[in-house]
Amino acid sequence: MSESNVYRLTLEDKEIILIGTAHVSRQSAEEVKTVIEQEKPDTVCIELCDSRYKTIMEEDKWKNTDIFKIIKEKKALILLINLVLSSYQKRLAKQFGIEPGQEMIQAINSAKEIGAQICLADRDIQTTLIRLWQGVGIWGKFKLMFQMLLGMLLDEEITEEELEKLKSQDILTSTLNELAGSFPQFKTILIDERDQYLSQKIKEAPGKKIVAVLGAGHVPGVKSELFKEHDLDKLKQTKPTSPGLKILGWSIPALILILIIATFSVDKSAGINQILSWLIWNGSLAALGTLLAFGHPLSILVAFCVAPITSLNPLLAAGWFAGLTEAFLKKPNVQDFENIAQDIHTLKGFWRNKVTHILLVVILANLGSSLGTVIAGLDIVKHFFNVFF
Repeated sequence: MSESNVYRLTLEDKEIILIGTAHVSRQSAEEVKTVIEQEKPDTVCIELCDSRYKTIMEEDKWKNTDIFKIIKEKKALILLINLVLSSYQKRLAKQFGIEPGQEMIQAINSAKEIGAQICLADRDIQTTLIRLWQGVGIWGKFKLMFQMLLGMLLDEEITEEELEKLKSQDILTSTLNELAGSFPQFKTILIDERDQYLSQKIKEAPGKKIVAVLGAGHVPGVKSELFKEHDLDKLKQTKPTSPGLKILGWSIPALILILIIATFSVDKSAGINQILSWLIWNGSLAALGTLLAFGHPLSILVAFCVAPITSLNPLLAAGWFAGLTEAFLKKPNVQDFENIAQDIHTLKGFWRNKVTHILLVVILANLGSSLGTVIAGLDIVKHFFNVFF
């Protein structure tokens, strides 16, 4: 066991032992096993939330996944981000011939063997991703999507020795500082907030001796945050849509309709052109997005037909209807879900897998419809000014 990866702290009447791990390292799993067997803690805290715990422990979890429910609950984009982020970890795990999150599995098994309680100490991954998406502006969203694309296409291999070096605090701190320079929101949400959440859960864990198994990136922050109090409910909150955004969301469609009606009342020909512009740009670009995702012809037709209508209602989106149609026509099976980690490594696999394929239909159809709304909206404004000024 390398003591450089194990940190001991005393907090009031509790002894807390932190183990810094690399998430796909065989050596990390062995260290976790040794520490837990030697220390025999009352509770073992692991850097997992309930959903990630089930993913690791329940092999047939994907059988119960409802792709229709995911689309209806507007979680297609969040799921896609989650899949891409987890894919890189799984790819490294496959490179070294171990299971993803082997050190967490080892912590769970070792805790059960000594009769220790298990504490799922991390914030729910969906909450983290939603807060990440809400916490960045439009430019940040584009950067995030670009990084996702690179992560999907690049297949770099690193040595296990290089992986173990990630446990070095100096290298890690340097990496995080560089990340914070480019994307300060990313570090705050992905690292800092979870450090606070993890530390509070560890403090509240039952027993006098606690072992916490954490990714190396969280150890410095948790060591500091353990001596502070944090509001878990606040850290779990996601931002509701502000009244201002809701008003803006309804104001734009209302303005479009007012401009068309006003123009039509003065110049029917110009008004008809506005209506055609709205129908063609919205429908065509939503259909094009679905086509780029290699959607079924019926899904493409649905996107074309519903986009001009959904663009006038902030509560609806063309991609949802196109995605639901695609899911109905090409419903994913268990094999599709099990193959996600492998298929997502290549563009061909990304489009071939029914799960990611449906998610792409949803996202690209919505993107096309949004672009069509902007173009058609500007064209409607131009016709309006041509008639009245």
